[in-house]
Amino acid sequence: MAKTIMIQGTASHVGKSIIVAALCRIFYRDGYKVAPFKSQNMALNSFVTKDGGEMGRAQVVQAEAAGQQPEVDMNPVLLKPTGNASSQIILLGKPLGNYSAWDYHSNYAGSLWTEVCQALNRLKAKNDLIVIEGAGSPAEVNLQETEIVNMKVAREARSPVLLVCDIDKGGALAAIVGTLELLRPEDRKLVAGIIINKFRGDLSLFQPAVDFIEGKTGIPVLGVVPYFQGFRIQEEDTVSEETVTRSRENKARDIEIAIIHLPHISNFTDFDPLEDEPDINIRYVGKGTRLGNPDIVIVPGSKNTIEDLAYLKRSGIADEIKELRETGTMIIGICGGFQILGKELHDPKGSESKIPFIDGLGLLDVVTVFAENKVTTQVRAISCGTDKFLEDTKGSEVEGYEIHMGITRLGEGVSPVFEITHRFGLDSSTLDGAANNDASIWGTYIHGVFDCPDFRRALINSIRVRKGLKPLEDTASISAWDQRQRDYDRLAEVVRSSLDMDRLCEIIGFEGNKEDRE
Repeated sequence: MAKTIMIQGTASHVGKSIIVAALCRIFYRDGYKVAPFKSQNMALNSFVTKDGGEMGRAQVVQAEAAGQQPEVDMNPVLLKPTGNASSQIILLGKPLGNYSAWDYHSNYAGSLWTEVCQALNRLKAKNDLIVIEGAGSPAEVNLQETEIVNMKVAREARSPVLLVCDIDKGGALAAIVGTLELLRPEDRKLVAGIIINKFRGDLSLFQPAVDFIEGKTGIPVLGVVPYFQGFRIQEEDTVSEETVTRSRENKARDIEIAIIHLPHISNFTDFDPLEDEPDINIRYVGKGTRLGNPDIVIVPGSKNTIEDLAYLKRSGIADEIKELRETGTMIIGICGGFQILGKELHDPKGSESKIPFIDGLGLLDVVTVFAENKVTTQVRAISCGTDKFLEDTKGSEVEGYEIHMGITRLGEGVSPVFEITHRFGLDSSTLDGAANNDASIWGTYIHGVFDCPDFRRALINSIRVRKGLKPLEDTASISAWDQRQRDYDRLAEVVRSSLDMDRLCEIIGFEGNKEDRE
């Protein structure tokens, strides 16, 4: 039966997910079979497994770092916010319905505990180590009776806990001491170590603080992890403020892409490969930010497509997109963004919103009707090479996944963008997406199309030619997958060198490198 170690935090966004990914990589490289686990995750950025289950992106990243195929047992409960106080509940990869926050925590969360324990036990039975991630803070006293993701999991797994604090936010010492003070005495005993994350400056000047923490709490500080940048580790929940701020820096690039920062933006990691292209500058555009004159506008996926469409109209961004259409700017919609570009969106059963009908932007001759059943499947597809702007992409193979509740019907004024050749684990010949007569406006349900370097470069070059620029040859030095693997290794080295690994192995119950021990 597997050993366990649990990472909890003094707050949200202190770096729990990244520390879990690092530990998964470290112990994987040391010869152990490792799996991540987060019983309950709240995120709009999700993924579809090979068997069609939906799970949080953070656990997918951690599974990749551990050299494992993602599986829903790694994240048995996923909460996807649909509004300010409601979420769609995904249990073991399948949607159960939408619930208010009060109803979920008061009446429903407890009933999922058996499923959580069974998922954890299945993972423990086939691995050497489970690296468990908590959520938010274990010191949220209003949730201690009903939570199924922090100390309740630690007690069930009999797992030692490492408490992570983000020093970059300030108030680190108070956060550590305050968190420990608010824990129940039996839970406080489970905390076996403290990790200080995102440290900047001279580490020797911080030693008095380390001594204070250890003296005040009686718990060892296992290490101080430096603030690092430049690793392409996919974000867990939403586009980070750092990413948005960086995107607004003025970069001298040939092609500018504006991505609409929707209130319920989902699966924004679709655009990570675009950031690696040397001739592209990406900007995230939201309320209060002008679209300007980009070469491409992308409307991304959304967990609440109709509400986000209403937001685009209220904010004036919808009018700006339509104005750019008149100048010939390429406009792309991915999943929910594809639906938004259409003529009409119908939600007669309230599957996504309380708004039963709304006019779309009218840029594509398509109509979407939302259904109660969600489509979740990995796919392979071939570009149809539709008309002018996509003709050079013809035959390019893409791999990705579908995750949507709408059915979109094409009118006479559009043509399909992709032919899906593999879907639901079977060979297929299904048409996907829609493009206008010159493919300057197009959309697709496939997440991940930009991961394909051939498709991505052909698309960008079509814009370059239109601007009178010379096309570039394949600019991807390595694939998106290889890039992530390289960055997992870099992350592991940073964290390994920052922690007292001998003490950590002692806490877990390991005796160092597995291969050396055997």
